[in-house]
Amino acid sequence: MQHRYRQSVRILTFLMVFWLLLSTFGTNIYGASARTQGAQSQQTSLIDAVLVVDVSNSMNTSDSNKVGNEAMKMFIDMLSTQGDKVGIVAFTDKVQREKALLEIKSTGDKQDLKDFIDGLDRGPYTDIAIGVQEAIKVLQNGADSGHEPMIVLLADGNNDFNKNTGRTQNESDQELGEAVKEAKAAGIPIYTIGLNADGKLNKAPLTDLANQTGAKSFSTSSADDLPQILSEIFASHLKLKIVPIQSMTGTGSFQEVTVNVPNANVLEANISIMSSKPVEAELINPSGDKVAIPSDDVILSKSKSYSLIKLLTPAEGDWKLRVKGAAKDKIDINLVFNYDLKLEMDPIASKSYKRGDDVKIGAYLTSNGQKLPNDELYTNMSAVLIVKDIDSGKTEEIKLNNTGDRFEGTFSFSEAHDYELKVRAEEKSFYRESNPVTLSAKGKAGGAASTPSNGAAEEEEKPFPWFIVIISVVALAVIAAVAYYILSAVKKANRGFVGQIVIEIRDENTNEKSFPQYKKLTAFKGRFNLHQLLQLTPELKETEKIVFTPAKGDRITLRNGSAAPIEKSGRAVDATAGLELKSGDRVTLPLQHIDKTIFIEYLV
Repeated sequence: MQHRYRQSVRILTFLMVFWLLLSTFGTNIYGASARTQGAQSQQTSLIDAVLVVDVSNSMNTSDSNKVGNEAMKMFIDMLSTQGDKVGIVAFTDKVQREKALLEIKSTGDKQDLKDFIDGLDRGPYTDIAIGVQEAIKVLQNGADSGHEPMIVLLADGNNDFNKNTGRTQNESDQELGEAVKEAKAAGIPIYTIGLNADGKLNKAPLTDLANQTGAKSFSTSSADDLPQILSEIFASHLKLKIVPIQSMTGTGSFQEVTVNVPNANVLEANISIMSSKPVEAELINPSGDKVAIPSDDVILSKSKSYSLIKLLTPAEGDWKLRVKGAAKDKIDINLVFNYDLKLEMDPIASKSYKRGDDVKIGAYLTSNGQKLPNDELYTNMSAVLIVKDIDSGKTEEIKLNNTGDRFEGTFSFSEAHDYELKVRAEEKSFYRESNPVTLSAKGKAGGAASTPSNGAAEEEEKPFPWFIVIISVVALAVIAAVAYYILSAVKKANRGFVGQIVIEIRDENTNEKSFPQYKKLTAFKGRFNLHQLLQLTPELKETEKIVFTPAKGDRITLRNGSAAPIEKSGRAVDATAGLELKSGDRVTLPLQHIDKTIFIEYLV
């Protein structure tokens, strides 16, 4: 599957074509012809996706309004106008209905898929293994070798077997395990979305399913969150980052925010406006001119809960977005850029290295196969060399220097082991990883140690130096104890995190709650504070004293040094000395200096 990942840059070029057509009605109203021509001038996104949905009767309460179906239709509308393939599997304890991978060549193909979704009915019983197995078969039978495969599963995580068939949970688990092995071997990530409207979500199997296949798992008690969750899935799958612009409360009048296009390498800027009620928008370019929405270079799509404005090859600089929402309506604005960029490493000689040798590391960005001539994009970027010791399984990161138009550094072989090296470069809106390189340091480390000759007899036999041996042993024990203490402290300070934290913020004046923010923790080492997760928002500065450290067993410890109380299960708890959180634990933090309450959930 490595060759598929080498195609990822081609996919990245057109991720945000996914956002172009967020509804068929938007396409019809705002000029399908102009948008189709614009999309066809771009390279296709090259994705093979199977949408898997639980249509059992239990979903009548988990998703009573069939928003899961609407989310799948939205997914289809977000794809480019040509080139992608989409399949659909609707399951209960059997495959209820199925549509093989269909290559999208026109808006008619999309409508065909959406009509299929509209025709799905509910049925009795549930067996998640059946749906996942069938989705993998659909990809095996119709996927393109040059496309990126993916599965998106919408379910409540609960199985309900027909007693007349004799089917058992153990049999289902075994089949699901085999399906996961197939997915991992084929490089197919399985993203899961758990619907929890009735409070009966079984999160564990969905989380495990995603984790095992290198994907992400999401859960929500409100189907209105699905557009935001799908945005997270696309960004994660294609190495993009969602850039929050600003949240606001509608006033019935226009409010202005700034959308900064950082450089001329941006192919597309996609502005999503999430709201429960319709909004109006106006756009002013960096030259101060008002730009019509929609127009040749601006595409507008709308639905019941969001609007999306897509800027094609936007001018660099500050754009002004003016938004008018209904009074007291919560409005979230996010931005996703799209770049045609790849990260390349300088060639490294495949010679025989030995322990102690140094290797010079260099990496740079390319566009359309050429080294990026514009160094402006490097300004806010950082890069690390990710080194995996293949023999021990340990991984470390080495910071690289940004020289203005490339990244440079040095790696030293500390052990006579085999190593895998790759470079990761990132900034606030995207990241890229180079293809990995494997090197061996198992060459000879120097001349052999000399051995005394057996024929050279000592002139005089000396007594065994017991005193020196005892003193040496004691000294070594002391040194070992000190080294152990230092290493333990260093290891603790650099211990990594797993999982993610979901954050929601409620405004106590309006009782409006923000959309869930999913914050991955793997980038942190040793400790971090809540203020960092909240992107250092000044008004939430008191959260600096809420500190997290890693704990054993994939848990984290929360220490509260602030004046705000920590509440768990509706009761105040003392977290000054540390409160251990396991996956699924939720705590509440009513802030003291501002009328907001923060809800925190830890997920692994």
